[in-house]
Amino acid sequence: MACLLETPIRMSVLSEVTASSRHYVDRLFDPDPQKVLQGVIDMKNAVIGNNKQKANLIVLGAVPRLLYLLQQETSSTELKTECAVVLGSLAMGTENNVKSLLDCHIIPALLQGLLSPDLKFIEACLRCLRTIFTSPVTPEELLYTDATVIPHLMALLSRSRYTQEYICQIFSHCCKGPDHQTILFNHGAVQNIAHLLTSPSYKVRMQALKCFSVLAFENPQVSMTLVNVLVDGELLPQIFVKMLQRDKPIEMQLTSAKCLTYMCRAGAIRTDDSCIVLKTLPCLVRMCSKERLLEERVEGAETLAYLIEPDVELQRIASITDHLIAMLADYFKYPSSVSAITDIKRLDHDLKHAHELRQAAFKLYASLGANDEDIRKKIIETENMMDRIVTGLSESSVKVRLAAVRCLHSLSRSVQQLRTSFQDHAVWKPLMKVLQNAPDEILVVASSMLCNLLLEFSPSKEPILESGAVELLCGLTQSENPALRVNGIWALMNMAFQAEQKIKADILRSLSTEQLFRLLSDSDLNVLMKTLGLLRNLLSTRPHIDKIMSTHGKQIMQAVTLILEGEHSIEVKEQTLCILANIADGTTAKELIMTNDDILQKVKYYMGHSHVKLQLAAMFCISNLIWNEEEGSQERQDKLRDMGIVDILHKLSQSPDSNLCDKAKTALQQYLA
Repeated sequence: MACLLETPIRMSVLSEVTASSRHYVDRLFDPDPQKVLQGVIDMKNAVIGNNKQKANLIVLGAVPRLLYLLQQETSSTELKTECAVVLGSLAMGTENNVKSLLDCHIIPALLQGLLSPDLKFIEACLRCLRTIFTSPVTPEELLYTDATVIPHLMALLSRSRYTQEYICQIFSHCCKGPDHQTILFNHGAVQNIAHLLTSPSYKVRMQALKCFSVLAFENPQVSMTLVNVLVDGELLPQIFVKMLQRDKPIEMQLTSAKCLTYMCRAGAIRTDDSCIVLKTLPCLVRMCSKERLLEERVEGAETLAYLIEPDVELQRIASITDHLIAMLADYFKYPSSVSAITDIKRLDHDLKHAHELRQAAFKLYASLGANDEDIRKKIIETENMMDRIVTGLSESSVKVRLAAVRCLHSLSRSVQQLRTSFQDHAVWKPLMKVLQNAPDEILVVASSMLCNLLLEFSPSKEPILESGAVELLCGLTQSENPALRVNGIWALMNMAFQAEQKIKADILRSLSTEQLFRLLSDSDLNVLMKTLGLLRNLLSTRPHIDKIMSTHGKQIMQAVTLILEGEHSIEVKEQTLCILANIADGTTAKELIMTNDDILQKVKYYMGHSHVKLQLAAMFCISNLIWNEEEGSQERQDKLRDMGIVDILHKLSQSPDSNLCDKAKTALQQYLA
């Protein structure tokens, strides 16, 4: 019996809750307009700060009725405005609330409301639109569906400080990527928003600043325009510099620094400009100090990482500013047991977001160590740094793992560190684990780093080989992602360099000749070049050349012919001729060239080519074929003389290129010996 009673009890509780909310909805249907207005005002007061009440009213169907009243021509402006306010309040609840509003097509209704002549109603519609568009569940594209919306919003910017604040906020949240930037730019966003930077309202200035940061990001066209914009006789970069001074609010300093950073990265401001070196960079370093809030430290470090990423001089300056390298170590100790945070809510928030600090620190360390050996050494010598990176490789957050791999990749560019710290901490072990099962974005960086660990001087090369790396890398060469194919083949190329016969045989067996030739016809030039590099490394040292050519000679000669006949760059053909030169260095393998008149004619053709690189590569091949001390050299020399090779050598011995001239003379001596 007890079980049977459970359902009615629950239902009565639910009906009690909804009954207390139902009268609000019922009043929206009253025939007396005055009572409807009072009902909407009472509903507004009931939902403020009450998420439960908001959810109840949505369930009871308040939204379609409010939208109906908002769009009715017979509704008074006051009623329409109050409806927009209530809808805005409902949107401030949970993400589910916003989804419900979107399902009722609230955005077209509010955009229609912006055509009203009444400013208070326009502001209420914009405030509600701002709340909806800043929600993560709202697709930005909804702002751009109707081509008349953006120009109308631009026109409304001049109406009041509220229209300015809300519209700028909508733009900064809905500008995602170059297409949106272009639409806003073409509708005069720069000209319409620039003067708002001197508005008496802090909120307007701030939202205008945020607009410029999203417009300038990775956009040379916008950035080049911003550099020359004048506001009250002052250039925009100078206004940004004023806004990042220490006496300004942190949010303003950070966003101004972002604007200048993005303009610099887009090529509109030089990296050695004083506004970058003396203002932007120091401001961003300040944001990394432990006095700042967690999100400020994260944003500061990530923006600084982006600013200095391509420029070695900025990396050097940043590394010696305010002990930045040591300061970043604190990002891993946060919040500490003796944390100064007394606000429990704040502490709870920071504990949930502490991984963002680690991610930001890894990103900044990666940028700092991208080029300079001394900086890398300083980073690695920072307390427990390698242990922290290794731990980062197995964190649950994909973003932290990616940042840790990037950091490790940056540090792996150091020959010394590959031989010392990387070996001491057996970095290859967690890296191989990461490579087993990771999203593509992590795989690209991790496999790129593996290329460095497989260089011949790296002590990690041996254990990596033993842990099944050949199969893993051959698998990457079959990826649909060209970056993964490049890295897979690049790592195999490094692995094959001066390797034992067994390793080369393992590579060829795991890769298969079919896959090798697929890679040789890959549409991505980098893949093709690295595959040629792999072949060149496989075909080195005579016994290896002869062994490989005895089993795969026919297919390799076929591939060489196809490339030399195809429409390929000078670099590709040079690599291919170098492979031929390696084959010509084999003892038995060289017969595959000598018995192939088609290939010999191609080598002859490239000896007379207009490009010196190709002439030299063809010359190497001929030199290896006619070398005197080797068996059968006389017959090979005679055959090549009959083909006219000696005449070409005489011509090349007069070449203005000293290298080519010397090689031709050396080759001719083989005939005279």
